[in-house]
Formats: sequence, structure tokens, C-alpha cells
Amino acid sequence: MRKILLTLALGFSLTSLAQVFNVGQIVKLDTPVDPTAKVVAISPQADYILLSNDQNAGLTKFDLASKQTQRITDAKGAGYKVLISPDGQDIVYRETSFNERHLRYNALKSVNMANRSVQQLVEPTRDLQGFTIQDATAVAVDKGSMKVKAIRGTAPAVVRPVLSIKNRQLMITRDGKTEVFSPKGTDYSYIWESISPDGTKALFYVCGVGAFVCNVDGSNLIGFGEIRAPQWYDDNTIVGMYDQDNGYYVTSSVIKAATLDGKVQTLTDGSVIAMEPFGANGKIVFSTPMGETYLMNVTK
Repeated sequence: MRKILLTLALGFSLTSLAQVFNVGQIVKLDTPVDPTAKVVAISPQADYILLSNDQNAGLTKFDLASKQTQRITDAKGAGYKVLISPDGQDIVYRETSFNERHLRYNALKSVNMANRSVQQLVEPTRDLQGFTIQDATAVAVDKGSMKVKAIRGTAPAVVRPVLSIKNRQLMITRDGKTEVFSPKGTDYSYIWESISPDGTKALFYVCGVGAFVCNVDGSNLIGFGEIRAPQWYDDNTIVGMYDQDNGYYVTSSVIKAATLDGKVQTLTDGSVIAMEPFGANGKIVFSTPMGETYLMNVTK
């Protein structure tokens, strides 16, 4: 197959066997100076990103047009799997707390970007397994039970499945019932799980094996190899990273993209340690271990 050479704005050049994106300019964003900062989400409209620290404490909004920052919350745990509603108006995050016996609890909260109103969607619990957003409704799994809470308006009549991890296994909650999903079998450990934007497919990573996508009924299992920290870009495209370490710290990492029809493309050349990407609507953002944030413009 003909190799495709891409030359990027920062002097990056790379070779790939299959093209997922046309890669345009890559720029370093002037985000708040914090050596532990990292990107944890991008809005579906790709007009802002959310930053947290390496302990997932707090959320800061960074507007990609105005370059202005806004502190959203100081909650511990808020950066862990934080989600943004499809219209970009609501952010759903967890808030971690500890009781007098040092037992950890997680509450689920939302904040509206228009009026900054905060709602508590799930009371503090010892077993908040996972959550997702459907339109302006949060769907959470607490102790194996599904909880549906409309943030704005009314909840939908049909609720999409929710993925979560329990005892290293991939779980799925649908029709109010939680069960083991684990499409590669229960001998493996699963992480980095998410449902596609249209609610029909599951994305997950099998430790020691790689990233996979399948339908929510477990059919049509597709493997992508070592694409770590995978995230949905759209219903047919994922982005992730291929990182390497020496046992103590990450020594190199590149951003990769893949489509459900089998195309896989490396998007960066390794001149920076590019990690944990998030993408939507023509933009992919990623972080470095030094707390830097980069934005990559892409087209299909």
C-alpha cells in the first residue's frame, strides 16, 4: 500500500499505511501553567476542552476560540471519565469524598454552562460503577442498578446501555439489569470503556491485547491492536495513543486513529510525548507529561 507522508505545522512528519484523517496544523495551546495538567474531555462541538490534574481533582474549562479559562469545580475525582452533553451545555462529573473511617464515596453531579447551576444526580455512594449522558439526561449505575436523571427537560423513553468495570470485567447495564459483558472472555482484564455517541457500539481496551469495538449485543468484534486510552471521535472513528515506558516513566507516545473498517493511522511523529487524546468535529487535543496541551486540526 502506498505510504502517505504528512507534514505538519510544527515540523512533524510521519508515515502511515492508511489514512483516517487529513492532518492540518498542530498548535500548542496557552493553557494554565500546571505541570500536572491534562485534557480530560472535548465538547462535541469542539469549542472548548476540560482540563484536570493528574489526580483528577477539579475541572477547568478552556475556550478554544477566546483562549479564556473558567474554573468549573474543585471536586476531587471530577476529571475521571467526565462527560459533556451532546449540545455542550452540561458537564457531568463525579465528586469523591471520604467519611470518618476513610471510606471513599462518589456522588454524581452536573453543572450547566449557561447559568452555572449545579445538580446532584446521585447521592454519595460506595459503588458508583459508571455513567453516561443521553441528550440532557444522565444514566448512572449504582450498586448494579440503573438510575436515570433528567438534567433538563424529561428523560427519554428508551435509555441506552451503560458500560462499567467491576472486578476487572466489562459490565453492561441495559433495561435496568447489569451483567458481565466481557466480549473477549473473562480471562482478561478490561479498562477504558465507553459507548459510541449513537449508543449502538462498545469501545474498550483488553489489557495485554489491545483496543476493541463491538455492537452492544456483543457481535461484530473488531480489534485495533495497541491503541491505548481509546476514545470515540465519532460513531465510526476512534483516537488513542501508543505509549512506551522504561518501567518508571513514559519515554515516548504517539497519537493514533482508527476506523471501524480497519484503517489505522499514526497522527504524530514522536517529537513530543503525545498522550490521552480526545477528538470531535475536526479537532483532536492531547496532553504531554509536562502539562502541555496541543490541538490538532483534522479533516476527513
